[in-house]
Amino acid sequence: MTPVECIRDARALLNEAPSEPPQPLRLLAAAAFAATTAVLLAGTMVVGPGVSFDQAATVSNP
Repeated sequence: MTPVECIRDARALLNEAPSEPPQPLRLLAAAAFAATTAVLLAGTMVVGPGVSFDQAATVSNP
């Protein structure tokens, strides 16, 4: 491979890929994933590691 071919190939790799128009379903899926992750992380921060719930603390109907 000649140096000119190497430079041409490297320039081709540096060009930006053609951008696709945003797809609404993908945006909705990304937002749902972010919201789910935020809720799970918030639950972890509130409860914290090492917290355990006793079985006696459960509510039951007599």
